[in-house]
Amino acid sequence: MWLYNRRLALLGLGALAACGFEPAFAPGGSGDQLRGQLLVSAPKDRQDFDFVARLEDRLGRNGAAPYGLNYDISTSIDGLAITPDQTTQRFNLEGRVDFQVIENASGAVLTSGRVNSFTSYSTTGTTVATRAAERDAYARLVVILADQLITRLIVTGDRWLP
Repeated sequence: MWLYNRRLALLGLGALAACGFEPAFAPGGSGDQLRGQLLVSAPKDRQDFDFVARLEDRLGRNGAAPYGLNYDISTSIDGLAITPDQTTQRFNLEGRVDFQVIENASGAVLTSGRVNSFTSYSTTGTTVATRAAERDAYARLVVILADQLITRLIVTGDRWLP
């Protein structure tokens, strides 16, 4: 059985520091520089609201931010686990977010891209349980997409942040 050894952990952390590893949310890191710098487009529906809430929760909210974030969420749903009597027992929910970071002063597009993911839900319960599972799946999906977008912005932030 392998036991935890602090010396190995410290050696591993030293190796990470030597290779240029820098925590994203360390003071001066790209995650720290991104906090409060994006004004996210206003939500249009429930999905957008959950998406924007997650972004603002992780990155902060600033009405006078120097950069804007425009996004477009699209989702599709596919039936899985179809029984012989053509009853769908599981749905796969796929989502995609196309985004652009814009400099508010000039309107220049600094970076853009797309993130995508999926989640699923079951329909084997009652109608009320199925509807609740569907709403929960949509909420989970937009949180996953928002987290992926934040990760992408943090990773690429050194290219477009001052």
